[in-house]
Amino acid sequence: MSHKIHRPVSNYLESTVYLASRSPRRVELLKKIGVSCETLPADIDETQLVKESPETYVTRLARQKAEACLQRLSIMSLTLEQRTRPVLAADTTVVLAGAVLGKPEDDDDARFMLSKLSGNIHQVHTAVALAFNNEIEVVLSTTMVEMMMLSIAQIEAYIASGEHQDKAGSYGIQGLAGAWIKRIEGSYTGVMGLPIYETAALLRKHGLGGL
Repeated sequence: MSHKIHRPVSNYLESTVYLASRSPRRVELLKKIGVSCETLPADIDETQLVKESPETYVTRLARQKAEACLQRLSIMSLTLEQRTRPVLAADTTVVLAGAVLGKPEDDDDARFMLSKLSGNIHQVHTAVALAFNNEIEVVLSTTMVEMMMLSIAQIEAYIASGEHQDKAGSYGIQGLAGAWIKRIEGSYTGVMGLPIYETAALLRKHGLGGL
């Protein structure tokens, strides 16, 4: 007679972390690895510095978002437990031929970006910062993405959907634009905005989860 062994799910992170982001995608990705979060968006100047490489740029922004979140926490009325919770921050940028394609300013800007990405290979950099125990550590995930050749009609239909708004490079791989992606090399969730593997490894490293 066989007996099923019920193992308790004890290696999931039970404590809440602060997420320095408004992104519902990042909240959902954290939930997928058992991490609950409280969003505490960090508003910073996201202007790229002169001669700053895309990798340095995205890493700097993730760190600054974590620092801005910590600053907000320092002036809030919180318990000791709340003050000592870890802070996670992330930043994602799309890079084509060395040029950073940020979030579109308007529909025309989105049209321009999508026409440039069409039929080309680009990189998606996502940096994740963890602030905990008076330290901030940042890790970087880079993914190569190949997009199919797009017609004007496809670009116009996508813009009409509104899905391009507030997304680096003017597209989201997890939505309609996923049908345009021929292949990727790297982290799918990194392209979405939060690389799960790197994030979980960073939490484990600091004793915040065994997943």
